[in-house]
Amino acid sequence: MKRLALALLAFAAGLIQAQASEQTPARAGFERQEIRAQLLPRQFTTLAAEIGAKVNKLPVSEGGAFKAGQVLVSFDCSVQQAMLQKARAELNAAEATDKANQRLAELNSVGQLEVDLGRAGRQKAVAEVGAQQALLAKCNIAAPFPGRIAEQKVREQQFVQPGQPLLDILDDSVLELEFLVPSAWLVWLRVGQTFEVEIDETGQRYPARFERIGARIDPVSQSVKVAAAIDGRFPELIAGMSGRVRVTPPTPQP
Repeated sequence: MKRLALALLAFAAGLIQAQASEQTPARAGFERQEIRAQLLPRQFTTLAAEIGAKVNKLPVSEGGAFKAGQVLVSFDCSVQQAMLQKARAELNAAEATDKANQRLAELNSVGQLEVDLGRAGRQKAVAEVGAQQALLAKCNIAAPFPGRIAEQKVREQQFVQPGQPLLDILDDSVLELEFLVPSAWLVWLRVGQTFEVEIDETGQRYPARFERIGARIDPVSQSVKVAAAIDGRFPELIAGMSGRVRVTPPTPQP
């Protein structure tokens, strides 16, 4: 009798467990999950040299802050300045020649070919001045957005080549998170929803909100990429820190 009672109890427990699993089949895709994520700056880029020249000055040191439009790199462009002066002198001569040819043409003292060549020479000189001015404008590199210097790749008085990386810069006014979530979350996940992220380096939790939802689901992992932003300013947070995203999906309605 004792064995029969134990068997009946075991059968009843299994039946209850089976009924519970049948009543909540969708819950598997909505369980609380911990997802790893890394803090990223909203904007970041590498500034490179557009001309071959010697670095004259780096006004902002590594780790320093700057404003949009502030000069971050200045080159020694004495050669470029001399070439601009030469181009302007050639323009003056071309304009004088063109003007003289037009005067002689009024007096029928010069052929049309000479007049056309003089005009073309003036136009060529104008274009050369413009090209040298554009080249001289590349002697200073200004910040495209406000932010901080992440890394200096060159030093003052160093000669650089066109295309050589100079500075890594980033805008850390807003720190973002990018991570993958189960595609089943798309039935309730919306832009603007809030959650928390626990940062390993500080051991603290910070508020965040979803900002973008990816447009494609990975067919293998059944996940989708989302982007979020830290909601507020926290001086202790810097780009590169990582932590765990704490998201609690809502309980699905029966």
